[in-house]
Amino acid sequence: MNPTVKTYFDAFNAGDVEGMLACLSDDVAHHVNEGQIRVGKEKFAAFCAHMNRCYHENLTDIVIFEAEHGARAAAEFIVNGTYLETDEGLPEAHGQTYRLPAGSFFDLRDGKITRVTTYYNLADWTKQVANG
Repeated sequence: MNPTVKTYFDAFNAGDVEGMLACLSDDVAHHVNEGQIRVGKEKFAAFCAHMNRCYHENLTDIVIFEAEHGARAAAEFIVNGTYLETDEGLPEAHGQTYRLPAGSFFDLRDGKITRVTTYYNLADWTKQVANG
């Protein structure tokens, strides 16, 4: 198991954005589901602030996979969340909960994450919050 990726997920679950940022390279490329690529820690921090305002999430059942030599890693997990504040272009928030399988992929260099790509099924999420 890659220790940097584990630390990243531990920080996520603790709500520790600074801890997550410490795992990233300065030029990290953040590929978000249904969005543009954001480059750099500042844009990653802004994304986290937005997410923390609109959602409260905890990841469970995390399985981390590591490629040879630790240059790449992947993780599969369950997102357990509460929709706190309406996110632009999405259904209205009123505290709906959701449970969603997701995955992340990482490039690593010198013990830092240089790329984070996260995928989940937006249609599944939308159905859960629309019916919640």
